[in-house]
Amino acid sequence: MNGPVTVVVFLGILIIFLALFFSFVPVGLWISALAANVKVSIFNLVGMRLRRVTPKRIVFPLIKATKAGLEVSVNQLEAHYLAGGNVDQVVDALIAAHRADFKLPFERAAAIDLAGRDVLEAVKMSVNPKVIETPNVSGVAKDGIELLAKARVTVRANLERLIGGAGEATVLARVGEGIVTTVGTSVSHKEVLENPDAISKTVLAKGLDAGTAFEILSIDIADVDVGRNIGAQLQTLQAEADKNIAQAKAEERRAMAVAREQEMRAAVVEAEAEVPRAMAQALREGKLGVMDYYDMQNIISDTKMRESISKVGKKKDQKGSYGNPSDVKE
Repeated sequence: MNGPVTVVVFLGILIIFLALFFSFVPVGLWISALAANVKVSIFNLVGMRLRRVTPKRIVFPLIKATKAGLEVSVNQLEAHYLAGGNVDQVVDALIAAHRADFKLPFERAAAIDLAGRDVLEAVKMSVNPKVIETPNVSGVAKDGIELLAKARVTVRANLERLIGGAGEATVLARVGEGIVTTVGTSVSHKEVLENPDAISKTVLAKGLDAGTAFEILSIDIADVDVGRNIGAQLQTLQAEADKNIAQAKAEERRAMAVAREQEMRAAVVEAEAEVPRAMAQALREGKLGVMDYYDMQNIISDTKMRESISKVGKKKDQKGSYGNPSDVKE
């Protein structure tokens, strides 16, 4: 009875041990590496487990690199993985560079990857240059005509300056600045329309790829369109501004004239107010007789009456000038 129980217990312990062993030791991965003629010991795989490194993230890229004829060690791949890099992408970039027959050390590829750049895309761009199309760039020639130019910039990734170099946005900004400068220095917009390649030659000669992660191979002007007449618009706006200034000055002079007129009328009223006082003073001093005073009052009354009569006559004349519609003869 004890014999079968012992066998069952032993088999259970053996199964548990084998399950723990195969879950902790990637034997299948070691066999795959051994079949691919990649030298990775079982102890290295166990050490990766202890260092919290996923073994397949190291072994599979190592198999690819070995089959491609690259010399990459397990320690290099594991160190890059622990640094937070993309091991698989770095190995793919090394293989692409090896196939394109240009030298790319592992350290350089790892540094590019850790800098946040897509190292595989950079290698592809180094082999196959990329065409970047700028949006419409507006420039104004000296004759005041606006030109809208669109350029195609052919760039190739410079792996030596990929770390710390400026990106595509800087290249597009510099090309746009060069186009604006070239168009602005042209005497007439017709010169640019007749010879658009002068823009590309001038811009390309400025060395716009300095400090960027790219090498500019060519700048081609794809399209040049005539825009607005900026010079005429500015002249129109200036004329409108001058007119507004003149109107403001005229209004100021009119207001000053009205104020001057009111001041003079106030002075007249003030002087007229002094007349009765002067007459009273003259009467007291005997310089003005009573009859003279009444004659003056009669003259003032006659003057007021004539003014009122003249006002009534003017109103009648104005009404008569419009006429009566019933009196119009057909």
